[in-house]
Amino acid sequence: MTERVVIVGGGMAAVRLCEGLVGADVAVTVLADERHAPYNRILLSAVLEGTHSADALTLRSAAWFEEHGIELRLDTRVVEIDRTAREVELVDGERLGFDRLVLATGAIPTLPPIRGLVRRDGTLHPKVHPFRSLEDCRRLDASVTALLETPSPRAVVVGGGLLGLQVARALSVRGVLTEVVEGADHLLASQVGPAAGGVLARDLRRLGTEVYTGARAVRMTDDGVQLDNGATLPTDLVVLTAGGRPSTALARRAGLMVRRGVVVDSALASVTDDRIHALGDCAEHRRRTTGFVPPAWEQAEVLAQVLRGQEASYDGHRNVARLRATGLDVAVLGDAQTAAGEVVEVTNPITGSHRRLVVHGGRIVAAALVGDLSRVGLITQLYDRGTILGPDEPGQLLLPEAVDAPAALPDDAEVCACAGVTAGAIRACDSVAQCVDRTRATTGCGGCADVVRRLVGSAGVHRVPVG
Repeated sequence: MTERVVIVGGGMAAVRLCEGLVGADVAVTVLADERHAPYNRILLSAVLEGTHSADALTLRSAAWFEEHGIELRLDTRVVEIDRTAREVELVDGERLGFDRLVLATGAIPTLPPIRGLVRRDGTLHPKVHPFRSLEDCRRLDASVTALLETPSPRAVVVGGGLLGLQVARALSVRGVLTEVVEGADHLLASQVGPAAGGVLARDLRRLGTEVYTGARAVRMTDDGVQLDNGATLPTDLVVLTAGGRPSTALARRAGLMVRRGVVVDSALASVTDDRIHALGDCAEHRRRTTGFVPPAWEQAEVLAQVLRGQEASYDGHRNVARLRATGLDVAVLGDAQTAAGEVVEVTNPITGSHRRLVVHGGRIVAAALVGDLSRVGLITQLYDRGTILGPDEPGQLLLPEAVDAPAALPDDAEVCACAGVTAGAIRACDSVAQCVDRTRATTGCGGCADVVRRLVGSAGVHRVPVG
């Protein structure tokens, strides 16, 4: 009998799982609460900036799901899970049965404790915009477009993490005088150290974006946003990018074990009920939640094998993140701030670059790169393989590479960290469009797009640059 697999959520992890289940003897239903076909959430800031259209973010169209026999139900919200009956209940009362349930509910934004953010009627202050969904992006885009008709438009971005930096740059590029407020001592504090954070702040200031670190927004006033140091930032709009947590309400009500996320084992099954799985931002494995696309897609590939009845397990050891916006490139492998080992570091704030490797036992155990990612493919390969480096190689890896660097990448070097695509797989494609369809490269953070364009069709022209 064909197993019924119901996936709650229509995000990037859910799409990757569906791709892995194409051709399997399972009946798949996707319940997505947004009204849009699944899209690339990471590139929303590119839509805001104007470098991508909203349509370009679509990962798989509704027609693709239909073609592959997958039922895609948009604008559909699940309100309860009945574990005994093996059914989910929708907001309209309809109940759907399942043999396997996959929670891919992602994360939800949390409102920072700013007085005046929410009005007495429960609605947000009219100047305030959350930024997580395509609808959020469209509302903010409309507000920015209107503001650009007025003299000296101003914005405050609350949060100096990955999303906050992307939004700040998008607003600045469009001509909005933007200020960033971050409670930590430096930008991107969860991923990089103070030196790299300083490089990022300097880079933003070159665009005219002021950065306030070690400060918190505490009150919305008629004059603007008041900080805890007493300063008030005049503004026409406020964008909230700080704060988020795994969406676990469904799992909690169903009695599943939840800490920060839904606790899962190496088969990505709930430790409470092995017929229910979780992946992506809402899943917690070995006391860790990820928040990044590459591990979510890795989880999806493992879970697809599990649901096909194959042997597969997720160990969660790989942690690679990429960020790309106009003039901004960041890559983080592992935890470069806490990993034990010898640190090799090069910082050049004038050119806007910072590179940090943590080497233990001759192997790269973590890395953080800001501003120059010409060697990120090779560094990722060495990190993944645990290759033992010679005494001079860590320093060589931190030097900028020549313009023709993509041709120098070996075939097995990873170029697209989000989709795990190698240089060889990209070289085997005749066009970027074919590469996207075959490998899904560039459909994550987009940070590999330039390298992919230069690698496509260059088979047979490469060498190993280090060693």
